Amino acid sequence: MNTSVNIKSEKVLFEVNEQGVATVTLNNPDKHNAFDDCIIEQLTDIFANISKRKDISIMVLASNGKSFSAGADLSWMKRMASYSYEDNLKDANALAQMLKTLNFLPQTTIAKIQGAAFGGAVGLASCCDIVIASTKASFCLSEVKLGLIPATISPYVVDAIGLKASRRYFQTAERFFVDKALQLGLVDEVVEPEALTNAVNSMIAKLLANGSQARRQAKKLSQDVAFQTIDKTLLTDTSERIAKIRVSDEGQEGLSAFFEKRSPNWK
Repeated sequence: MNTSVNIKSEKVLFEVNEQGVATVTLNNPDKHNAFDDCIIEQLTDIFANISKRKDISIMVLASNGKSFSAGADLSWMKRMASYSYEDNLKDANALAQMLKTLNFLPQTTIAKIQGAAFGGAVGLASCCDIVIASTKASFCLSEVKLGLIPATISPYVVDAIGLKASRRYFQTAERFFVDKALQLGLVDEVVEPEALTNAVNSMIAKLLANGSQARRQAKKLSQDVAFQTIDKTLLTDTSERIAKIRVSDEGQEGLSAFFEKRSPNWK
């Protein structure tokens, strides 16, 4: 990928290429990309920045090294254990805000998972629209091993793998692998390690073939209608959405291109 924008900090890398694809990379391989309060703050700022960028249509969340992420950094957890309830609450709220920002990014998000994803890293994956994993990847909701619970990540993990599986894995802290993750719906595609980058690039190509604004609105649609009662209010809302996008510039171009048997201008 040709990089047009490249911003680096010590433990988080952020770049945007000329196709409007942003890559956010955890860069703490010596600690298996475990995150602490500083990394959480950096990720929150980067995600918030991406959410406002009209020139970014896709974001890939990746990491350097053997592991995707070991979750919370142990030295950070040890430090927080000595803090007051109020300080711990403030700290937890910061993590919750980061996850919420990622989950509700208007752009399409892809998690690229090459290795172990433990604890909070399962939350990161659950917040992404598409998860592509290597056969070397593994997952664990390990919090109860430390006498803790996966609280801030729970809304996203339950949404990803369902209530029944969450009730099991939240309590057992079992390590499970990509075949089980695929079965549970946490992972969307599994490839050999050497094919991981190509698989992500192939998915990006599929996404870029579609209307950027349509993708944004389709993502929001899925989040807005989930678990809603199918009543007059919902029918009116969905009808208004399709009517608006049909008369939009992108909708008009897409329909015209289809009937004229040509590629739309976003290709």
